Amino acid sequence: MISVLYVRSDSVYKSLGVDCWDIERDARKWPGGNPIVAHPPCRAWGKLKAFAKPRLDEKELARQAIRDIRKYGGVLEHPRHSSLWKEMSLPAPGTVDAFGGYSICVDQYWWGHKAQKKTLLYICGCPIKDLPPIPIKFDAVTHYVGYPKSWRGKPRNGMREVSKKEREATPIELAKWLILVAEKCQIQVNQKVA
Repeated sequence: MISVLYVRSDSVYKSLGVDCWDIERDARKWPGGNPIVAHPPCRAWGKLKAFAKPRLDEKELARQAIRDIRKYGGVLEHPRHSSLWKEMSLPAPGTVDAFGGYSICVDQYWWGHKAQKKTLLYICGCPIKDLPPIPIKFDAVTHYVGYPKSWRGKPRNGMREVSKKEREATPIELAKWLILVAEKCQIQVNQKVA
């Protein structure tokens, strides 16, 4: 079984036959025991964190997700510029940490997101050589993820802004790929956790 933690209430994962934990089910109560896909809130960690208004306990969700991945195996998804990597001493792409975990940078556009959305993945338990194929795309990008108010709803270099819901949603093909990664993760349950 694969558990997916910190999903939106309308998440595509809920249609994929996995054990989903949203805000109502409360992922902080997940009992452990199997590999996970973790999507902890990123607004307190991203490039624009100075403008975010996260709940007081929100940063701890990402820290707990890292501890769970190191203990049970799995994958965490966060924005490319997430400060979580520095705070939790997560390995940069091309390096491996003491838990056998590594990071890769992908673009959610490759799996069907309308805009380029560079994303870091932290993976424990699945050797990099065993990752499922990554569907790199070179097609023209037609949309952007915009933040400055001056761009709101306006074309930018002929591209359109994605909606907030589209910006936050995980493309279904990426969700399926992340589940495949988690299925390949094997971690000793008694492994020491940072």
